[in-house]
Amino acid sequence: MKMTELFLAELDREASRSRRALEHVPEGKGEWKPHDRSMAFAPLVQMVAAMPSWIGLIVNQDELDIAPKDGPQHKPAPMNTSAELIKGLETAVADARAALTATTDAHLMTPWRLLAGGQIVMEAPRYVMLRDTINHLAHHRGQMTVYLRLMGATVPALYGPSADDQRFM
Repeated sequence: MKMTELFLAELDREASRSRRALEHVPEGKGEWKPHDRSMAFAPLVQMVAAMPSWIGLIVNQDELDIAPKDGPQHKPAPMNTSAELIKGLETAVADARAALTATTDAHLMTPWRLLAGGQIVMEAPRYVMLRDTINHLAHHRGQMTVYLRLMGATVPALYGPSADDQRFM
């Protein structure tokens, strides 16, 4: 099996989990955060929705500067409702699927760089960066489910049952 096929299958599984989580986002809670040093809820859920788009960036560009010296910082489009978040996720997943379908395993072995202010933050083969991106998505989606619980919203089953959803997924 090709690496691209493995990433496509994993992307589909993780997108399904993200979709289920985003379906539970309550409106009007965007500024809420569990602690002063925590990220607010809106940027967190927007990141979960947009993060699959990073796959296309990693496949199709040689680097990304998230805080370029001569330009604006990389920011996802604002999405405020559950429906907008799910639509954003679907667009990001479609873009990621297209990029993965069009690339080769040999290309995934080539280096990719993440920069901030022109300085290299990370450099690794693209397949490593893709793996890290999917792990990063799971991490932030996990944070999101904690926020949901603390806000009194229901938490969906993602990898197994939750207190609100007893299904095995």
